[in-house]
Amino acid sequence: MRKPLGFMFGFVLMVHAGAAAAGSLKRSLMKLEPEERAHQACVMKGLETVRREKRLAGADRLMPDTFKRAHFDGSVVSAKGAAVRAKSHWYALSFECKVSDDQTQALAFSYKIGDEIPPDEWDDIGLWK
Repeated sequence: MRKPLGFMFGFVLMVHAGAAAAGSLKRSLMKLEPEERAHQACVMKGLETVRREKRLAGADRLMPDTFKRAHFDGSVVSAKGAAVRAKSHWYALSFECKVSDDQTQALAFSYKIGDEIPPDEWDDIGLWK
């Protein structure tokens, strides 16, 4: 079974907790290496963005490295092997995300949703219900 990259995306759900939490979130992000900060910023922005699609309205997890490691070049995270979970279903996802110079904010997020990932493949690629 494949292990997720670095930090386990545990603080993603704090996104809408208000200004005080935003400062705390930024302090938490600054404790991470730049690449991991960028991944986290993109996960947060990605969830916020994909939830606008009807079938992904309940999205609660986004994994940038499910099928293939995401690439980070200092200002952009490109993921061609990501996955997003909504309503107990996982979907393939590819995205490109531009981040701020300090990697704490995603400035732009574009994506493409792929096919649903069959549940019988989840264990092999590190996904869960």
